[in-house]
Amino acid sequence: MRTIGLIGGMSWESTAEYYRLLNELTRDRLGGLHSARCVVYSVDFAEIEQLQVQGRWAEAGEILADAARALAAAGADLLLIGTNTMHKVADQVAAAVPIPLLHLADATADAVRAAGVTRVGLLGTAFTMEQDFYRGRLAGHGLDVLVPEPEDRALVHRVIYDELCLGVVDDRSRKEYRRIIENLVAAGAEGVILGCTEIELLVGPKDSPVPVFPTTRLHAEAAVRAAQQ
Repeated sequence: MRTIGLIGGMSWESTAEYYRLLNELTRDRLGGLHSARCVVYSVDFAEIEQLQVQGRWAEAGEILADAARALAAAGADLLLIGTNTMHKVADQVAAAVPIPLLHLADATADAVRAAGVTRVGLLGTAFTMEQDFYRGRLAGHGLDVLVPEPEDRALVHRVIYDELCLGVVDDRSRKEYRRIIENLVAAGAEGVILGCTEIELLVGPKDSPVPVFPTTRLHAEAAVRAAQQ
């Protein structure tokens, strides 16, 4: 079994979910008392969030690159960035270490295509929904990506940062997310990517009339498979 290196803390709420999934999925595959070989480097999200807001992505990328170097030095054989948004600096992080980075958007796109879906709605932070680093990566896999209208993008983003990252799960926000999902389906989405690691704390398959693709779980599944190859 190879060792998984996880750059976490963005937010720690989703990192806890990553850790749970990595271990549960390993146990499910191997049985008994097996758990994942993994090392976690958890950054201070407040520092990262400020750099995001200020557009200082290269500086944020260097923080994650330092984390990646530490994980490689600790014995990690492969690397995960435990956040969709910070895949904006995935190339910078990957270039800092000699171990492979398992890209979250690639793992998600593989699952979407395997389900026979080509047109998907995307929920995530404003950065993920509006910038090309993520949507373009999905499009490179042959997917047609839809995003909510501007007001709804702002709502999705606010709920992530002001509620979910702080551990607040509000039924009113769940209803709003359901409405936004229904609007994406009405626009032609055949599935919906939950493209923020915290969104899975709020909505799941029962909240959508079409298949949902939970990126945290899909990323963890891909990592566990890779670690056992």
